[in-house]
Amino acid sequence: MKILSYLLSPIFACVFFMLLFIFHPLQWIALNVFGYKGHKFIVDSMNWFLVKSLLVLAIPVKVENEHELPMDTTLIFVSNHQGIFDIPPIISSFKKYHPKFVSKIELGKGIPSISYNLRKGGAALIDREDGKQAIATLANFAKRINKNKWGAVIFPEGTRSRNGTPKRFAPSGLKIITKYNKDGYVVPLTINNSWKVFKYGKFPFGLGSPITITTHKPIKVSSLPFEDLLKKTETIIKEHIK
Repeated sequence: MKILSYLLSPIFACVFFMLLFIFHPLQWIALNVFGYKGHKFIVDSMNWFLVKSLLVLAIPVKVENEHELPMDTTLIFVSNHQGIFDIPPIISSFKKYHPKFVSKIELGKGIPSISYNLRKGGAALIDREDGKQAIATLANFAKRINKNKWGAVIFPEGTRSRNGTPKRFAPSGLKIITKYNKDGYVVPLTINNSWKVFKYGKFPFGLGSPITITTHKPIKVSSLPFEDLLKKTETIIKEHIK
């Protein structure tokens, strides 16, 4: 299997980065000519293609959702984090909720398409070395998603798990977002197997491990004190990691 990985990995890398380079100028054109809606259409399309590109590695992606998610309110998607391939399926599958990510500031430059979307698409870019900046940015982000009824996506572990084992959930980011979105809902997501794309390290890529994202029942933010809300969310997510 690893020999096959060496053969397919360069093909996948070419397809993946080709998509990023193609959609970078398309994002610029869409945003400057058609505004937010045009830019969002391009970003949604790009992420659909990025999800499908994983088929080069024989990796299908399945998003499971047995729950009706509320509309016309803020949804706060809270998830474990296993790697970069967590992100395209979330954007693609929950596009009607306008998901905006909480991300480290370093990702806001240097990556074709991805950095542009983070800077221009409504994400919160957090400087983890500057607590004052992080708090102010998260507060503005929380108010913005509340005003526009967008979705927020946060990975409370703060970094990806390299072997699928989740880290402790940090409370600060989610606490600020929920503070300004009392009428919203937390939607727990459990991601499985995306870490296996990098199980050999940066190269070659892992093959044939289906990525699944399980959507859990939404929790009204105002239904629980924050500490209980965090504990319940973390428990639900981690119970379903395989």
